[in-house]
Amino acid sequence: MSQSQFLSNCTADAMVLAAAHLAAGDLVAFPTETVYGLGADASNATAVAKIYAAKGRPSDHPLIVHIASMDRMGDWASDVPEYAIKLARSFWPGPMTLIVKRSALAGEFITGGQSSVGLRVPDHVIALALLQAFEKTGGKGIAAPSANRFGQVSPTTAAAVIEELGDYLHPNDIVLDGGACEVGVESTIIDCTGDNPRILRPGAISDQMVAEITGLEIIRTYRFIDDGRGIEFEEPHEEIRVSGSLENHYAPKAKVLLDQQPIAGQGFIAMADIATPTGVTRLAAPATNDEYARVLYQGLRKGDELGLVEIVAIQPAGEDIAAAIRDRLKKAKSKQ
Repeated sequence: MSQSQFLSNCTADAMVLAAAHLAAGDLVAFPTETVYGLGADASNATAVAKIYAAKGRPSDHPLIVHIASMDRMGDWASDVPEYAIKLARSFWPGPMTLIVKRSALAGEFITGGQSSVGLRVPDHVIALALLQAFEKTGGKGIAAPSANRFGQVSPTTAAAVIEELGDYLHPNDIVLDGGACEVGVESTIIDCTGDNPRILRPGAISDQMVAEITGLEIIRTYRFIDDGRGIEFEEPHEEIRVSGSLENHYAPKAKVLLDQQPIAGQGFIAMADIATPTGVTRLAAPATNDEYARVLYQGLRKGDELGLVEIVAIQPAGEDIAAAIRDRLKKAKSKQ
């Protein structure tokens, strides 16, 4: 990967250049508040195919379309219920993806052959600047999954993007460096194709937040279980395919173990008030659930960088962003 692909100075001119590359069918990796995305013109089937090739992603796994504002929903959606509009007004820009019935613009190469499409307005100054610059070229949206190889740990820094995808990108592709991501885990995904919102993937926008805005009963595709050790995450089969919905996902090379006492030679991720046993490598010690989400993927990547074989993570309790953390850890563990 040449240095010309790494744009650490995200100036207005850099946004114009990146937008031009998108319009030409190239890929642009860019930061959002959740994780870094690997973007392409969402209306260009050839460009989108490059995302699948670079990630090694199954072609029937749908992509999320990032748009500059909720005003662009009409381009991609054929039917948007009133509660989805309320959610968009309340949480966009922000870490929330809405699944709505797709318009003709949302091709099957974006939706994985489904009748719905995922839309999001990211809350990051660089992501929004890129989307706005792309609109000026005639673009209507950027398809962007996380900028990593399929099933691996999502990147929260530009360096992690290059580490993951540097060997798979074309010389004309670009990586925009916007620093570390603020949220650290992927967006909440909400199915808005029915009468009630359904949470398909937990994230920073919690069930309670969705219920308060919509005034509707939330349909979960997961449930919390108190088994005496804390609250665990379970997810049954879901007929709508969305990003990160596979059982095996978000996994480092190291084996991930949950909720057990670490031993010498293992890596350890847990809240700061949990002590590190002798001989154990501490990978992250967050003080809050929000911080846990922000440093989780960095900790998992650090374990791989150090060549650790096993990483123990103590899952946080709660029904806020902790649910998203448990989801990611459960799937990371399932890949082993």
